[in-house]
Amino acid sequence: MALESLVVRGGIPLHGEVQISGAKNAVLPILAACLLTREKCVIHNAPDLSDVGFMADILRSLGAEVIVGGSTLTITAKKVTGRGDYNLIRKMRGSICILGPLLGRLHKAKVSVPGGCVIGTRPINLHLKGMEALGAKVKTDSGYVIAEAKHLRGVDIFLGGRLGPTVLGTANVMMAATLAEGRTVIESAACEPEVVDLANFLIAMGAKIQGAGSPTITINGVKELFGAEHTVIPDRIEAATFGLAAVTTNGEVLVKGARADHLQAVLDKLKEAGGIVEQRSGGLLFRRGKSLKSVDVATQPYSGFPTDVQAQMMTLMTQVNGISIITERIFEARFMHAQELMRLGADISIEGPSAIVKGGRPLSGAPVMASDLRASAALVIAGLVARGTTQVNRIYHLDRGYEKIDQKLRKLGARIQRRPGE
Repeated sequence: MALESLVVRGGIPLHGEVQISGAKNAVLPILAACLLTREKCVIHNAPDLSDVGFMADILRSLGAEVIVGGSTLTITAKKVTGRGDYNLIRKMRGSICILGPLLGRLHKAKVSVPGGCVIGTRPINLHLKGMEALGAKVKTDSGYVIAEAKHLRGVDIFLGGRLGPTVLGTANVMMAATLAEGRTVIESAACEPEVVDLANFLIAMGAKIQGAGSPTITINGVKELFGAEHTVIPDRIEAATFGLAAVTTNGEVLVKGARADHLQAVLDKLKEAGGIVEQRSGGLLFRRGKSLKSVDVATQPYSGFPTDVQAQMMTLMTQVNGISIITERIFEARFMHAQELMRLGADISIEGPSAIVKGGRPLSGAPVMASDLRASAALVIAGLVARGTTQVNRIYHLDRGYEKIDQKLRKLGARIQRRPGE
């Protein structure tokens, strides 16, 4: 893999309109759900991301036919095998969501333990707990999760974990339970919009699901599911990233497709900091008010402030006079971007789960290293406001979750170029 980089020349406020792509965290489990039926499924508004490409390859390796036509994917899984390819699955964490559909349809699955961003421990024990509760025998062997069941039976399942509900775990159990006998009730279910989007797709396929978006989801099993057509929701994290970039650079950007109902915690904190957000036809307009002030942020499960926007918010706080405390309550290793922001001149100190940001110091360009997907976005925003040139290395993380981010930023006036790897 050629390790490409982005070269950013700072100092230009962003202005214009940007169209938000489909949600990465919604489309991956939705694509996996296509394994639940023999019939054709058509998924619209799928973002052009490396993770989506990986998932398409995983589905093909399982025996499904996947046709890509722009942002529309057509999946037909007439015959599927229960074993997922290690070399594909290890590349991203989202691939674990094939476990539920395979177990639901075939009553057996062999899936390698997945990889993804290095942002701390993200165990899959709650996924396995859910499958066992539905009646599967589950074991791990040589890096694979092996699950088998003669019958899946509905049951009441508590899916809360030490760090709150599990989004992919909720998705996995919900998908498996659609074809289980009887009623399944998931307590402490994840409430994210992406879970709701998956539920809506499953309902279109013939599943009987109630309560998605609340902590209690009820699934009444059916004998089979059918083909369906679905349009993926806009990516709320991408929307928040561009909104924060507009405010950080003192620009004005209409983020088309951004949904306020998916972004309340971010919008509330941004307004508290002095940003202005206005509802417009087709999206949200982001700009800076007369002055910005420092705010404290603590990440929480939805509908709290998302961990996936913590890094971008930290970059904004480096530009605001005062001290802000950013506390990470979801992942224990998600401050790796702080060290890179310090290379650009930011004053940040880490105290346990909190980062103390002394803002107001100008940033100056330097080479920086992206450690994960959202850290990459934060470093690009930092480069947009830094004096001189910033080179963000290892941007393959960025391409996993942001569709053509460099092209979108250039349309907003940014001076940003993609540079091939050495």
